[in-house]
Amino acid sequence: MAKPLIAIVGRPNVGKSALFNRIAGQRLSIVEDTPGVTRDRLYASGDWSGREFSIVDTGGIEPTTDNEILLFMREQALLAIEMADVILFVTDITTGVTAADQEIANMLLRSGKPVVLAVNKMDSVGPTNPDIYEFYSLGLGDPIALSAAHGHGTGDVLDACIQHFPAVTDEGEEEDVIHVAVIGKPNVGKSSLINHILGENRVIVSDVAGTTRDAVDTLFENETGRYVLIDTAGIRRRSRIDDRIEKYSVLRSEMAIERADVCLIMIDAREGVTDQDTKIAGLAHEAGKASVIVVNKWDLVEKDSNTMDRMRQEIMKELSYMTYAPVLFISAKSGQRVERLFELIRYVDNQSAMRITTGMLNNVLSDATSRVQPPTDKGKRLKIYYMTQIGVRPPTFVCFCNDAALFHFSYQRYLENQIRNVFGLEGTPIRLYIRQKGDEDK
Repeated sequence: MAKPLIAIVGRPNVGKSALFNRIAGQRLSIVEDTPGVTRDRLYASGDWSGREFSIVDTGGIEPTTDNEILLFMREQALLAIEMADVILFVTDITTGVTAADQEIANMLLRSGKPVVLAVNKMDSVGPTNPDIYEFYSLGLGDPIALSAAHGHGTGDVLDACIQHFPAVTDEGEEEDVIHVAVIGKPNVGKSSLINHILGENRVIVSDVAGTTRDAVDTLFENETGRYVLIDTAGIRRRSRIDDRIEKYSVLRSEMAIERADVCLIMIDAREGVTDQDTKIAGLAHEAGKASVIVVNKWDLVEKDSNTMDRMRQEIMKELSYMTYAPVLFISAKSGQRVERLFELIRYVDNQSAMRITTGMLNNVLSDATSRVQPPTDKGKRLKIYYMTQIGVRPPTFVCFCNDAALFHFSYQRYLENQIRNVFGLEGTPIRLYIRQKGDEDK
């Protein structure tokens, strides 16, 4: 059974993201005094009084606006309202009831969804500020006093939300869900790809580079399985990050990579592999994530019979540290080859989770050392006793030998290649650690 969903909505700058972070228990949503900082829907999990739930933060709703970004934000909030089990409407005691609050309240009443009304920024302790009674005029029931900054009233808000959750059933099946982070530099087509997959305007798409600021999670299911798609803010060169919001976005993208099972590394076909692409791909490689290199905007490239092969060779040359990653040429706009993505995602995820028995590993080790003798130094030869796998995601191995100092990097790379030749492990980095005799217990 899916967890109940609480959608936090309200006009800009009333403290929605501060409340989201308070409930989530971590700084997931960007909090700034600048209105409009949260642009997309951002999800997290929470629990209260023994009930688990999901919570979604939305951009501020401006009921009447001609601004393109604000219109997008309103669309995202409306989608969240449509999906939610409970609406948590956040208002601001310092401004009182505004015309925008009244319009949003009317919108929520028309939705037919249960609404919990929270009046935020009631930070002082003691008698209740009588101004709270003004909020009864919204027609949404009893307003709940809240201080998202200090945590006062958060429990009361969650108690009210839980009353509207669906009844608990005995269905508790946890199917395998693959978390997929879509990463790349700004304006490479990450949000367009997710929107094409979902068939809805799930993530803001705009010609303005860097429109997506938060890492955004979406659950998606098709005939191949269940996935959580994580759209990330475009990662810029650090030298170009000149404001605090951009710094948060880069950090969020790196966090998204950390919690992903598979990374889709998107490259603009018209530009080829840039220095920034190599840095972004390096983040996924260093984090040990299974990866697929997705070359987007392939429909905009003039082609001959060898264009794809030349581009693939260029990618393998520029990303020489991750030649294990499969390359797929797509057009997020037209949908060309997008359906093949999930086949590749599931394949590289399975490769990343592969376990190999110690017996099979040592057969490969014996064959490899008989073909190419281990190196020597000053008459002392490297002796490799055995190899074993100690982890997955990525597949991680340990080699025990007589002297780790003799284990030259080139021979280590040779053994890694032998493991790949025999077992495949396509799409995933592998880790090989060296331990010398006597280190078994460490």
